[in-house]
Amino acid sequence: MPRGGANFSSEELVRVLSHYDVGIVHRVKPLAAGNRRAPKVIVRADKGTFLLKRRPRGRDDLLCVTFAHAVQKHLAHREFPVTSLLMTSDERKTVLNVDNHIYELFRFVSGSRCDASPEATEDAGRQLANLHQRLGDFAHDYEPFRGSFHDSATVRQHLKMIRNDKRAGSAARTTAVTESLLVRYDRSAARVGKLGYDSWRRQVVHGDWHPGNLLFSSRKVVGVLDFDSIRIAPPVTDLANGMLQFSIIGDHPDPAQWPDAFDETRLFQFLAGYRGVAKVSQRKLAGLVDLMIEAMIAEAVLPVAATGYFGYHSGVDFLQMIVRKTKWLRRHRKALTETMLA
Repeated sequence: MPRGGANFSSEELVRVLSHYDVGIVHRVKPLAAGNRRAPKVIVRADKGTFLLKRRPRGRDDLLCVTFAHAVQKHLAHREFPVTSLLMTSDERKTVLNVDNHIYELFRFVSGSRCDASPEATEDAGRQLANLHQRLGDFAHDYEPFRGSFHDSATVRQHLKMIRNDKRAGSAARTTAVTESLLVRYDRSAARVGKLGYDSWRRQVVHGDWHPGNLLFSSRKVVGVLDFDSIRIAPPVTDLANGMLQFSIIGDHPDPAQWPDAFDETRLFQFLAGYRGVAKVSQRKLAGLVDLMIEAMIAEAVLPVAATGYFGYHSGVDFLQMIVRKTKWLRRHRKALTETMLA
């Protein structure tokens, strides 16, 4: 079974918060959101309300975190809606290293989750384009991860690991599911490659643009969260993943009950918001559906390969749903793409 989330100890909280000038702390409340391996608490103190986060192992490289903070500061300077980072009162740094753990303290942003309205969906696409434009000239010495979910040897490796994993259940069913996904992944990667992916301009992108990482007020984005996945890649990879995340229909606790179809209206609303700010070439538009297929497979297989589960769902059951949905995207590729190109 998947493991429970990580937590802060009382002693740890006292030790960490002593490095910040927040005044007297009145209340600390756990926040159950995002990566369960990254504990988060809301801190109410004399000088405001804050969010304290401990980076999980594997996402706690000091140089990577420092780079992510430089990106967030750059965006804040360009008046983009990111949460403000607090500096420590002793070393005047936004990255705190205590007992071999990395901590971050943010000013808490009050907002609501995406309500799936046309206005919120379109603004999510618009703000993604704004992020790309503001990061287009971002200068950096540190070299972050280069790459994406497209044509990834890691994705293929994880599919093969799942196929051979004895925890997965029926060997025949697991083999059928993973082989089906591998074929779809390879075919979509090849189609995108033929459109000239290797020559497309690369820059810093968010890497994880989905409703759970955005806060809204009056159906406008007021806070962009979680820069743990920033990387160098073509901006269209962010766009395809955003279209996927904002159009997927998963309104039942059991993924087996999720419909094959996507919400086409929301898909095009998100794209319209993006294109209202940034131009997308015909070749990139032609590759969006295949990039969505690649993104969906990549996001599903990595946690399943690591744990045998996706969240609390059986890994193979979840991947079976991915097969159905990627089949739907494949069947509707031509019609969706024609609408994008019109």
